[in-house]
Amino acid sequence: MDLKRPDPRSRAVQNRLISRIPAFTPVPLRPRADGWSPVRQAEFIGLLAQTRCVSTAATLVGMSRESAYRLRGKAGAEEFAAAWDAILGVPESRQPKVTLESLFQRFRHGSYRPILRGGRYVGTVQKPDNPALLALLGRLDRLLPPEEDWGEEPEGHRKQKRASV
Repeated sequence: MDLKRPDPRSRAVQNRLISRIPAFTPVPLRPRADGWSPVRQAEFIGLLAQTRCVSTAATLVGMSRESAYRLRGKAGAEEFAAAWDAILGVPESRQPKVTLESLFQRFRHGSYRPILRGGRYVGTVQKPDNPALLALLGRLDRLLPPEEDWGEEPEGHRKQKRASV
């Protein structure tokens, strides 16, 4: 009879109850039927929260442990890695700089939030990332020249002075 003893280093991680997984923007990748789609990434994060094991979660979504770590190291995977770290209890590091490219990515794909019920992964909710849209509009607005450089208003748009009675 082969009994596997649990790893004592992971006991604190295994006993930690996770009630809420942070929403994240999926890693931008070329679409492939057998690749890390946004839904597969969200399922992996949800199953990682349930099992607390990278290898098991990757196997359950049909991917390998090595490909999960490669995905984590890709450009644009900062939010994916932050969700991963939050689940496993890794202390938060410095937040990455938010660039126009990352804001466009968050706006295009929205955010994914895996849902847990009683410590078990039950599904994923995809929502538009409205704060990213507002931040993107603010940044693009600052790139425009000031209003006084736009020229005069058209003839029909001048304000009329009204006589007070």
